Amino acid sequence: MKNSLPLLILGLATVFGFAQPPAQPSAVTVFTTAEKTDSRLTRTDTKAFQPSVQPLETEICIFVNPDKTFQTFLGVGGAITDASSDVFARLPAAKQQELLAAYYDREKGIGYTLARTTIHSSDFSRESYNYVKEGDKELKTFSIDHDKQHRIPLLQQAIRAAGGKLTLLASPWSPPAFMKDNHSMLRDGKLLPDYYASWALYFAKFIKAYEAENIPVWGISIQNEPMATQRWESCIFTAEEERDFLKQHLGPTLAREGLGARKIVVWDHNRDLLNQRAEVIYQDPEAAKYVWGAGFHWYEPWSGGKPMFENVRALYEAYPDKKLLFTEGCVEKFDAGRFQDWTNAEQYATSMINDFNNGTVGWIDWNILLDEKGGPNHAGNFCFAPVHANTATGELIYTPAYYYIGHFSKFIRPNAKRIGSVTSRSQLSCTSFRNDDGSIVTVALNQSDTPVKYRLIVGTKSAELSIPARAMQTAVY
Repeated sequence: MKNSLPLLILGLATVFGFAQPPAQPSAVTVFTTAEKTDSRLTRTDTKAFQPSVQPLETEICIFVNPDKTFQTFLGVGGAITDASSDVFARLPAAKQQELLAAYYDREKGIGYTLARTTIHSSDFSRESYNYVKEGDKELKTFSIDHDKQHRIPLLQQAIRAAGGKLTLLASPWSPPAFMKDNHSMLRDGKLLPDYYASWALYFAKFIKAYEAENIPVWGISIQNEPMATQRWESCIFTAEEERDFLKQHLGPTLAREGLGARKIVVWDHNRDLLNQRAEVIYQDPEAAKYVWGAGFHWYEPWSGGKPMFENVRALYEAYPDKKLLFTEGCVEKFDAGRFQDWTNAEQYATSMINDFNNGTVGWIDWNILLDEKGGPNHAGNFCFAPVHANTATGELIYTPAYYYIGHFSKFIRPNAKRIGSVTSRSQLSCTSFRNDDGSIVTVALNQSDTPVKYRLIVGTKSAELSIPARAMQTAVY
């Protein structure tokens, strides 16, 4: 009886759901997208896990440690802009339903759970506009009627296609012209101090107006790209100006209007100045109390450098109580001959793997849909999207980026926890998450021109896998 006591305790622990030994994976299912093949999120393999042995130095391995957990996953999605909704409205009804399923249905498509939209116009609008008449400081003429033509109907349909919920971030590109010192929504200019209170109230009115249309707004960012002077809508905020507008006006206004639960995202620009912006705002307790986290984009290599993923990690480590959210990225310099350019997809995968591994909780692509010219765009700033429409034929063009994003969004679900995972060779990069249902997802990228055989090692188990050249692979186990 004495010798059987530990077994009895273990049995009771198992029955009552505590002190259970960790489950070991039995089999892995593999989904692949690869250049020069027909594989597009295709189920390509199922392998049994075997007892693992010490790997040799000559082997390529992915090591996964489910016991080491990091940030909680918010989701993946894309922006529903005026451009996207205008192109969507021009599609035949059957193609509209195809696109909705392709993005928002987890079984038929890639299961987006996040979205971003603009507060009035951006460059990806047919024209520059806002929601009030010129000079209306009290916002008595505030109206979102413009958005009711195309954008709001698409958002409503996307929410339904996603199962009734999309986590929506809204961002402004510029205040109305009369509120700025350059008297224009375009170029740069700054918000005039006399209009700080009006502009803060504008956010509240936007949220309430959208929610009256059954479009819940999860959160807002204060200003899209606050240090960029663009041809299109833009507005400059220094770190101190953004901090003071937040703590003296926007935060208190949302609280007063009953919107204090909405998340506020600061910065919403590139990784280069991310840390300086966050430091200035987070170190002020009166500002920091309103902040959910910081948003960032991927356009910092414009100077010829490499993506500054280390800045994301530095902020994650310095302020673990604040979140990090990738809020915009797209491949620029549109060229219709590059719809199937594989390097575009690899740019997405590289960013997503590194951003997640450095603490990012969610990832939002730019336009979900553009036309065959990379627009419409009133500033001529044409870009790529994961899906384009040929408006002459009504056909949809799925680019490799759509499938590469899907390797994350389809399998990693909201509330998943990132877990430890590394590779033993630079040919592969990877990230891993554990979903609420206990399933583990490892996403691997092979940017080399040769196939790679590797061992997926999880605890005391391993499986022999192979990833084609120039391929993405998702392993679910």
